[in-house]
Amino acid sequence: MAVDIRAYRASDWDAICRIHDASRLVELKLAGLEDAFVPLHVAAEREGLLDYPGLYVFVEDGVVAGFVACTSEELAWLYVDPARRRKGIGRQLARFALRQFPHIHSIEVLTGNEPARSLYVSLGFETVETVRGRMPGNEDFTVEVWLMERRRTPLQNVEMADRPS
Repeated sequence: MAVDIRAYRASDWDAICRIHDASRLVELKLAGLEDAFVPLHVAAEREGLLDYPGLYVFVEDGVVAGFVACTSEELAWLYVDPARRRKGIGRQLARFALRQFPHIHSIEVLTGNEPARSLYVSLGFETVETVRGRMPGNEDFTVEVWLMERRRTPLQNVEMADRPS
């Protein structure tokens, strides 16, 4: 099995749309917000996905199986093909982003999305508060998110992320 994490290419667009749309529906269902779904071709424009300095895809045997987007301070998008969940792809993408941008210190997770929160806790994030507000990209909906932050220094976080799970 050949695995690679690499920078996003325009040719990955259809794959990340498919992955986002399927995964986002699961995420929103966990938060009780199924009606707030917006497909990636709309959400990416509204939220500037392609403007993120870190936009990477996970490729397994030539097939895009997940993607992550981040800034130097925030891990903002992380989606894995639902058919390939629970195989470590999300963890590998998050670790990769943390190595590329060691000063990432925050992430927001929709309340109810315990699988995501558990992943981030295992990578050194902790919930610091619960915040309510308008959903980015779909302001018609109010959302509640766990604001999570890494309390360790960037070097400690990278070392933690590189430990076997």
